[in-house]
Amino acid sequence: MYTRACLGMIQRNLAGPLRELARHYPVVTITGPRQSGKTTLCKAVFGDRLRYVSLEPIDARDYANRDPRGFLQEYGGGAIIDEVQRSPDLLSYLQGVVDEDPTPGRFVLTGSQHFGLSEALSQSLAGRVGLLHLLPLGFDELQRFDDPPTELLQVIWSGAYPRIHDRGIPPDVWIRDYFATYVQRDVRQVLNVTDLEAFSTFVGLAAGRTATEVNLSRMGGDAGVRHNTARAWLSVLETSFLVFRAPAWHRNLKKQQIKAPKLHFLDSGLACYLLGIRSPEELRHHPLRGQLFESWVAAEIYKPRTHAGLEARLSHFRDAQGSEVDLVVDTGARLILTEVKSGATVASDFFHGLRRLAEVVEDKVAGVSVESRLVYGGSEAQDRTDARVVPWNRMLELDWA
Repeated sequence: MYTRACLGMIQRNLAGPLRELARHYPVVTITGPRQSGKTTLCKAVFGDRLRYVSLEPIDARDYANRDPRGFLQEYGGGAIIDEVQRSPDLLSYLQGVVDEDPTPGRFVLTGSQHFGLSEALSQSLAGRVGLLHLLPLGFDELQRFDDPPTELLQVIWSGAYPRIHDRGIPPDVWIRDYFATYVQRDVRQVLNVTDLEAFSTFVGLAAGRTATEVNLSRMGGDAGVRHNTARAWLSVLETSFLVFRAPAWHRNLKKQQIKAPKLHFLDSGLACYLLGIRSPEELRHHPLRGQLFESWVAAEIYKPRTHAGLEARLSHFRDAQGSEVDLVVDTGARLILTEVKSGATVASDFFHGLRRLAEVVEDKVAGVSVESRLVYGGSEAQDRTDARVVPWNRMLELDWA
């Protein structure tokens, strides 16, 4: 059962955890990428009792920066403060305000990225703030629109930013403008990256390596920048909620056999745009279709765990003999071993890595149950000896938490 919170008229899964967290903390903060629906969600959940102010306009930002005490006094009854990263010093003054009146759910803050915001929150509001992340739509949320995409290639190519589906904007047009805004505003203004062309090249190279192990030296070399610059730029993409890294899994975390994490784009539509894929039909025959599908599946597991307020705890497995499992979901009591194949036909060799890792876990790891799954591009569910076979559009019917 989900709580009603609208973007247009669709409901976001984060609404319930957001309400719950606001019952315990005087301040709740929602971060996430631009245009993921943070403002709309906060207004839908709290708009009936909290005033709204955005620090995006220069006059409001100037007020908060120059007279933080007066600003907070004006909104002393509580408020939704949007784009709070525009005034990080405000958080120090907010600490005193909520210490005087720690009523739960008094302030709701949003930020479009983590650049400096996490550090400011931890320094000023430690113990007083609950933190959640709102990512682009999950497939189940996407289906709540009146005319959602239902074909696999269309779903991957369109991506999951809400405005595309709410307003019917062509995905490649909207994502082009979105990426230009991201580079010009967040990267140039907040991070002071001066070589925007090299950075854009690097992001495109990262898209070409989605669902592969990270090799920073190679990525930096291809982009014409140093290893340390490549490392810093990849961290920028992570803090912008554009990508995440799934570390290598090993039963002894101090002895990971393959130490390189896998890189995954959180939005497949953005990755398609960066790769120059301009239609679902182009994606059908694209050499990276399998990688894009794997990252789409990884993101579909990542999103509901994040929107439930859980750690993602996604990893991947590859041993010295070449056995691989695309995704390992660690729920604590069990490991969900997941292989991902974009084709519509199931082949027997798809299960080799799942069998190998299941044997390792059952032999060497006590107190953990193992469940094996194969998510594929077909339409029929199957219960095989080695794994549960799940169609791509039914994967969220399963419990990944």
